[in-house]
Amino acid sequence: MQNKRLAFIALLLAGVFWGAGFPLGKVALREIDAAHMILLRLAFAGLAALPFALRRPQARALFRAPVVLISGALYGVAFLVQFEGLARIDVSLAALLVGAMPALIAIAARIMGEPVSRLSWIGVIAASAGAALGVALSLTALLLFLAWIIISRRAPKPPTNMAMPAATVIVAAAAILPVSFVLHGAPPLHLSAGAWAAIAAQGVFCTFLATAGWQFAAPRVGNATAGVFVNIEPLIGAVLGVSLFGDRLTLPLVLGGLLIITGSVVVVLGEKGTLAPDLTEPPATPA
Repeated sequence: MQNKRLAFIALLLAGVFWGAGFPLGKVALREIDAAHMILLRLAFAGLAALPFALRRPQARALFRAPVVLISGALYGVAFLVQFEGLARIDVSLAALLVGAMPALIAIAARIMGEPVSRLSWIGVIAASAGAALGVALSLTALLLFLAWIIISRRAPKPPTNMAMPAATVIVAAAAILPVSFVLHGAPPLHLSAGAWAAIAAQGVFCTFLATAGWQFAAPRVGNATAGVFVNIEPLIGAVLGVSLFGDRLTLPLVLGGLLIITGSVVVVLGEKGTLAPDLTEPPATPA
């Protein structure tokens, strides 16, 4: 039960950090294009991740696993696609695009044989319907993130909780580097202090720590349940978009936010009485 409680806290923090990435991204996009911003964001994430990725031989061995390389590359490309969209629309709309992700995760979990309770399905449907009130699907980015989630489940067992997210963001940065240079050339470095702060916060908090929270928690509560907490991301992004960027507060946004919260609460209540997933080996100790 303690593991499950910690997992829910980690998922909540991951959702908050991911959600904050939308308004922070909008700040940076005033001075830099999306491809360069994602490159620099992942560079900061990679710098924060290096001690965890290089500390032990078993962690360094992750970089030789094809599954880790593929999932990391997908992760980076998904962020690039997502923020290319953010550069063209407002913060609240971009944030709520993520709202369909829990339904995709729950479906994928069921296909892979993971049990999904009826109450969890109700929560997933309610949360996804709430997000759908505000936006249309951005299928390309969502499917890339979904592919990352599915493929990363097949990665070798990491020696520590932080080793796998560290490898993920470093591989993602390496994958985005040539794409960014081909699309826009070398990134500009003469940015304001505010833009640099936004990019650094995106890298450390909204990428590395958010990824670590997700990868720590998802195996402990199941992907379908964890997927509902992805909706914290669009909720935080939409709230910050309205409060900080002057995005219009519409009835669909309000109703969508209420349904997102309701769906998430229903899932937590539905999982409250269930046993934590059977982890055949004890969790890795933090690095």
